[in-house]
Amino acid sequence: MESAAALPSHVLTHPGPTEDDISLYRRYSADVAAGVAVVSTLLRGRDYAATVSGFLSVSYDPPTMLVSLYAESRIAEAVAASGTWALSVLGSRHRSTADWLASPGTPVEGLLAQIPCRRGTETGAAVVDGALAYFELSSTAVHAAATHILVVGEVLSMGSLATGAEGMDPLVHFGAAYHRLQS
Repeated sequence: MESAAALPSHVLTHPGPTEDDISLYRRYSADVAAGVAVVSTLLRGRDYAATVSGFLSVSYDPPTMLVSLYAESRIAEAVAASGTWALSVLGSRHRSTADWLASPGTPVEGLLAQIPCRRGTETGAAVVDGALAYFELSSTAVHAAATHILVVGEVLSMGSLATGAEGMDPLVHFGAAYHRLQS
């Protein structure tokens, strides 16, 4: 490997990052394009749901996924308590759904009243109509990670509710905003 000029870097303050460190991290990490999804669960007859961009496929055998949830949020507490959840991958037409479920202060009652969805057959959790892909999962592990929990789940069922060209038009989060890949 060729020797190059030193990388320009910002060294984080230890112990614990400063507000400047956190702001800089937010700026740089926003430059990672990510899919947008809704995580939902049904707990004691009540729906819980939130928009996420921190999710990934962990394994194909057995099919396993992971989602990152803010530990002090209602959705994190509900997913951890219920043990089952759904992940609906959103298309660009779901921007208002993503905005609504990412908003602080959404109501506990009637959270999904304005969102067309159906019940997952395995978990009873809400699956967003028109989802590019959906997965129903059973939690296999929950790990604390800084201010979040990482929930690992084995896939119980999956499918797609998208039709035609909308299946090729994902909603993407990049640069602290939503975008679409198609013009």
